[in-house]
Amino acid sequence: MDSIGSWWQKLSALARILTHNGFPIHSPMKKLLACIDGSIYGQTCCQYALWLAEKTGASANMLYVSEIWQYEAPLVADFGGSLGAQPYLGLTAQLRQVEAKKAGLIEGYVRSVFEKAGLGERVAFHSRTGVLVDSIVEFETSPALADLLIIGKRGEAANMAKAHLGSNMERVVRASHLPCFVANREFTEPRKLLFACDGSASADKAIAWYGANRNAFADAEVHVVTVAAKQDGVGEVEARLNQAAQALEAHGCKVVRALLSGIPAEAIAAYQQEQGANLLLMGAYGHSRIRRLLIGSTTVELLQRCRVPVVLFR
Repeated sequence: MDSIGSWWQKLSALARILTHNGFPIHSPMKKLLACIDGSIYGQTCCQYALWLAEKTGASANMLYVSEIWQYEAPLVADFGGSLGAQPYLGLTAQLRQVEAKKAGLIEGYVRSVFEKAGLGERVAFHSRTGVLVDSIVEFETSPALADLLIIGKRGEAANMAKAHLGSNMERVVRASHLPCFVANREFTEPRKLLFACDGSASADKAIAWYGANRNAFADAEVHVVTVAAKQDGVGEVEARLNQAAQALEAHGCKVVRALLSGIPAEAIAAYQQEQGANLLLMGAYGHSRIRRLLIGSTTVELLQRCRVPVVLFR
């Protein structure tokens, strides 16, 4: 039987294999999962999925989920007595027909976009009925089906509500363990990337993901920022910033570094707007004030303030 020291050596070797300069190693994307609906954000998700497929060689699963169920149960309770069973059944059938036609139109749009780009063989369309979060589970639990999730910042129900985030988007990003690419309203090819780093494992994953998919951003300008809280020491914050920048530079890119102060969401959003960065990458959980992401105010504020896509990592 191997000694404890021998097992420790094996574990240490495995850790070195799974990390590069202390950062996790991420695999290149092979399968994208894009949530699509009839909103302008659904079209943008399709465009970002196409762009990533072109740049990385990945294939795309496009998922449309009909939530017709939410109209069926209330109708039984509210109108069953007054309308009678027959009118209700007729209405339900009509709703199903409308949803089927809608799914067909969305599928036609998706396939035409990919075929026009010469990538028709790399896209698959999936239509489901139910809850979006539940439908994503079947893709997320199979590594062969998805390793990046693309979802719009808002959907059909909140298409024009600029000050709010879509309820489906928030639920999905809270529940999903995949990297989540939250698409903005208008597609713009990412040419200037902004990494918000706080020294957390999730922020390190953002850097590792970039390294694994470097081809998609070969000519992009890269910025890395961190926000110093009052309780942080200057040396500690600078070391955190330099470590992240060096990890990015190890992937062959030049990095612009910036040490920010103030409220994280405000400072990061202001820097993004000043520099014209059009893709924000950050960890979904950390060990500083930035860790409130999505569950707290920082992520919500950043998603609302920054009118660019945001990639979140857990």
